[in-house]
Amino acid sequence: MLKMFAAAAFSAALFLMPTTADAGREDFHHGTAIPEYGLIADVEGVSLPDGLVLKHSFDRTKGAEPGELNSDIVTGARFINMHHANGVAVENIHVAIVVHGTAIYDVTTHEFYNAHKGGDNANAGLIKALVDAGARVIVCGQSAASRDVTKADLLPGVEMALSATTAHALLQMDGYTLNPF
Repeated sequence: MLKMFAAAAFSAALFLMPTTADAGREDFHHGTAIPEYGLIADVEGVSLPDGLVLKHSFDRTKGAEPGELNSDIVTGARFINMHHANGVAVENIHVAIVVHGTAIYDVTTHEFYNAHKGGDNANAGLIKALVDAGARVIVCGQSAASRDVTKADLLPGVEMALSATTAHALLQMDGYTLNPF
């Protein structure tokens, strides 16, 4: 009985011990592709294939609180930073962020954002950094129409699609995978 208890206690101790996969906030750092956004953690023992080309899309619907960054959109910067930090050339990382729902406000000009949410759009710098890094930010035209958002209301570099579903269909036809979360 004592052996079983000792074995169970040892197993529990191993389970509770921190590992390198248990990165705390202090383990995250700035990437080099988009240094202002998208903190990343190093993961030991992981390697990616040489010459890897990634084409990945994200579907984002939830808007940020006024004055805050949209953490869902920041994911695009993190994706670029972590793959670049692990040897993938920036020109081989193709990201598309399809925006609809309340997230649409996070890709509008300061003027439009201020009129609808109050204050400046905290995401303007993030969107510029993503576009400058080659990411596509695509707005659902149906969500835009329902919120009276026109192309002129979008931040520079943000595209307008017929719909989010159309944007995803076209991206998939071009070889993009869709992020499941």
